[in-house]
Amino acid sequence: MSEQAQTLTVVIPLRVKPRGGRKAMVTPGMLVLERQQDITLIKAVARAFRWRRMLETGQFATIKDLAAAENINLSYVSRVLRLTLLAPDIVEAILDGRQPEGMTLPALMNPLPTEWVRQ
Repeated sequence: MSEQAQTLTVVIPLRVKPRGGRKAMVTPGMLVLERQQDITLIKAVARAFRWRRMLETGQFATIKDLAAAENINLSYVSRVLRLTLLAPDIVEAILDGRQPEGMTLPALMNPLPTEWVRQ
């Protein structure tokens, strides 16, 4: 009996989904046990609160001064600072990786209601 090399082909259907600036492969029916932290969104939230603290403590007098010091576009700084208006439960969900699937940084860069119950 001769032993010949045999090829076995396994086909696994999957989708590639963007997750926090990276792409993740997701198979149908896969039970997701781990949290899906969006690192890009987490960094933006942290940056927003750091910038707000810098403004509140008087380290920078205006958003324009802050943007110049950080070497970042003034418009971007203004939009990121809006993340400090998110309801505490939403911020917690983002940090824990429990945010809804469509809640991404580009989605949150648009104006949002300031009332927490409407968010």
